[in-house]
Amino acid sequence: MAYRLYFHPFSSFCQKVLIALYERAVPFEPTIVDLSDAGQRAELEALWPMTKFPVLRDEARGVTIPESSLIVEYLDRAHPGPPPLVPADADAALEVRILDRFFDQYVQAPMNKVVVDRLRPDGAGDAWGVEDSRRQLARAWDIAEARLAGNGGPWAAGAEFTLADCAAAPALFYGNIVAPFRGHAWLEAYYERLLARPSVARVVEEARPYRALFPLEWPDSYR
Repeated sequence: MAYRLYFHPFSSFCQKVLIALYERAVPFEPTIVDLSDAGQRAELEALWPMTKFPVLRDEARGVTIPESSLIVEYLDRAHPGPPPLVPADADAALEVRILDRFFDQYVQAPMNKVVVDRLRPDGAGDAWGVEDSRRQLARAWDIAEARLAGNGGPWAAGAEFTLADCAAAPALFYGNIVAPFRGHAWLEAYYERLLARPSVARVVEEARPYRALFPLEWPDSYR
């Protein structure tokens, strides 16, 4: 098999790549990495010294691609749509990439800050950082609401499902637990459309066995 994906099903950034793979029905060899296992960690580190997943290995070309956005763009070129996950038009592609960065940097990053803080030893927490992250998420919800209200389509960047939606789905899934976005009608409706998308529904179910890893309480709506 040409592709081998090093990942973990519960990782939001890995889910972003899985959604793209499932959207394109791309065959790949899944390699789940437990970073607490020295052997598995060493195997990942040999491919990508930062020892972060996801990492895609294209065995046919002898190419290793780290980072979720780069992997999705690589797959989009190798397995083009329609529609493309990154539009060919430069202006449309820029909008998709802006939204991809928005969901990664301004939803995923502060969400991860809150979650990781719960995993720290007693006395090692960062209460100010957690509150600041919650404020960032509240601001992100307002920005996303305004963007969705004015984009003219059902998806993050408009009419077509793109890289931006691959990023948005896991970011919103976990972010809505950390700082619920109730009261944002456009964002809530968009989130429901994401959950109904077969590729997204699949990654949610594949991650379900690992929910005990999450240090926050699961809302009843997630059960």
